[in-house]
Amino acid sequence: MPGSKVTRPRLDQPFVTGVIDTPFGQVPVIPAALTRADRIGGYKVRWGIGRYTYTVDPGLYALGEPDDRSPVLASANYKLSFDALRRELTGRSAWILVLDTRGINVWCAAGKGTFGTDELVRRIDAAELSLVVSHNVVVVPQLGAPGVDGPEVRRRTRFRVVYGPVRAADLPDFLDAGMRATAKMRRVLFTFRDRLVLVPVEFMNLLLVTAATAVGAVIAGGIGPDIYSLSAALARAPLAATASVGAVLAGTVVAPLLLPWLPGRMFSVKGAFAGVLVAAVLLAKSSWLGTALTPVSLAAALALMVAGGSFGAMNYTGTSTFTSLHGVEKEMASAMPWQIVGAALAAVLWIAGGWF
Repeated sequence: MPGSKVTRPRLDQPFVTGVIDTPFGQVPVIPAALTRADRIGGYKVRWGIGRYTYTVDPGLYALGEPDDRSPVLASANYKLSFDALRRELTGRSAWILVLDTRGINVWCAAGKGTFGTDELVRRIDAAELSLVVSHNVVVVPQLGAPGVDGPEVRRRTRFRVVYGPVRAADLPDFLDAGMRATAKMRRVLFTFRDRLVLVPVEFMNLLLVTAATAVGAVIAGGIGPDIYSLSAALARAPLAATASVGAVLAGTVVAPLLLPWLPGRMFSVKGAFAGVLVAAVLLAKSSWLGTALTPVSLAAALALMVAGGSFGAMNYTGTSTFTSLHGVEKEMASAMPWQIVGAALAAVLWIAGGWF
């Protein structure tokens, strides 16, 4: 917040290998190469483990052996973003100015306002950057542009904001070209690999919901003409579990991987179609589903997979730059009522399946 105390990065962070003396004082030195601990931490975060505490201290860092002419690159204090930046600068020297984004990546933090003008100004002033470098340029990731007002930063600090490429991998070429980006560097992609790396964390985010849904469906499966039958619940349990797992697979795995080929523009619509595909595959093979496969129960399973697939896929609007903040809000407002109706329909049909 404006006016709040800004501290310097701790020198005892695990990835810090030394210090460099500057007019600002001692600045921690970091290597470009990632350690085994860095890589393990990255894998864990990809699976949702410690995701919201995977941070570095905000402030100024020295990569390699920078001097007063070395570039200044702004980053988020989400360590996955920080590591991606330094990894791509092997053999180079630079200053990395880490903003306090509350452990959120650059693009999401720009939308939330934590990677923004005030925070950038605060960090430039706190690092006494005008004493550390002889130039007046700070490179901000292109995905941070929605949160940073370049002219306002210059007015308040005299530092000029230059927007870097979308991907950290293009930074070396960008810097070598005199901080000029090609059209390719400005283009946002959402490739199969980009989508694949997001699958584990999105899957894990819905794992508890999936387990709770499966347990609830198994218990509700015993409701019927005899008020409650444990044997009926056990007989319908395979279908209940299959529908619950199918819902999360449709939304968090199938939808993102088949994204370009699924009908519709909105993620929620694509997820609904993914739910139909998964249901067609899982329900066509009835050998593991037991004998309680009445049309009404099968319809309930289909409704759950369509609604669940739609909801799970919609979460990807927050991880893709294909949709703006307004677009995400608009899609949620239009899709969630239908998802709720679909889930309610699945519940009604599932209970009715005890009779029909």
